[in-house]
Amino acid sequence: MGEVAKSVAKVEEGFLGLMRPYKPPSWALHLNPIPSHVFSLAHVPTPIHKWNVPGTPANTEVYIKREDLCGVQLSGNKARKLEFLLADAVSHGSDCVITMGGMQSNHCRATAVAARYLNLDCFLILCMYESQTERDPGLAGNLLIERLVGAHVEVVSWEAFAKYGSSGLLNSLKKQLEKNGRRPYIIPVGGSNSLGTWGYIEAVREIEQQLQQPEFDEMTFDSIVAPCGSSGTVVGLSLGSWLSTLKAEAKGLGYASSSTEELVFIKEVAEATGVILDPVYSGKAAYGFVKDMRENPKKWEGKRVLFIHTGGIFALYDKATKVMSNMVGRWKRMDINESIPLKDASECW
Repeated sequence: MGEVAKSVAKVEEGFLGLMRPYKPPSWALHLNPIPSHVFSLAHVPTPIHKWNVPGTPANTEVYIKREDLCGVQLSGNKARKLEFLLADAVSHGSDCVITMGGMQSNHCRATAVAARYLNLDCFLILCMYESQTERDPGLAGNLLIERLVGAHVEVVSWEAFAKYGSSGLLNSLKKQLEKNGRRPYIIPVGGSNSLGTWGYIEAVREIEQQLQQPEFDEMTFDSIVAPCGSSGTVVGLSLGSWLSTLKAEAKGLGYASSSTEELVFIKEVAEATGVILDPVYSGKAAYGFVKDMRENPKKWEGKRVLFIHTGGIFALYDKATKVMSNMVGRWKRMDINESIPLKDASECW
């Protein structure tokens, strides 16, 4: 049996899904290369619903596409990229994957989970401050999920990342694994390459199909607002032209660093709408988007906007005990009136 056949057989042992031939939308046929196969990993289509986010100007309608609901451990937009990247890994006969990111990388967590679905080993290179590299990285947020599913975690300093770059570090680990007889497949930081981009092409096709359903009555959006880039930059996209329509930046203090104002905003949105944003991408993007609506209401009045929630809730756990404990009060010991009758012996727990 060839290596590719062995990899496919190993995947079939660990996953009930299907690697199927890929057929792109007609408007993407001019792109090259077109993927040959794709896995079905995410729970799609992810829903679109109205979002009464605080700060919306009069006569402005905001909707939200819930990419955070494409799975539990796999949640977020990265799952769409991985459907194509892991299909390519299996087709090349790989028995493990390597990728890289920050300590609370949503991409690394999604890769570890998706690889386990497919019975592939996963090796993660996670960046942290030099002073922390000699001790256990802990179990906060995404790290807990990664380590629960058995990912191999390799920690490096941000200084090493700056010196060697992601390509140098990923290829170095690849060579080490190959010396041990492994067949690794490198997934770039964030899954960001031409193959991974097809995941977003599928997301656009999905939105088009959803808007044709009776409940949307062929609705159109004036703008689509989505988090992108490692600094949480807010970008507004027009469905038809893909031109940027919103020039607001929300990177704040930088990647994975949250200001008090951003965290307070996340708390306000959760309390007002039940939608929980993440502190690295969707929270920063929504904060910048709403800030712009509040400061420039005339620009948004009468508009219909779709916000893409790209997931990442697990990174919020890393912030919880450090900076959010004083934001989420509303607890006290219950006052029990002594006149309450005692529990009946026949009652369950």
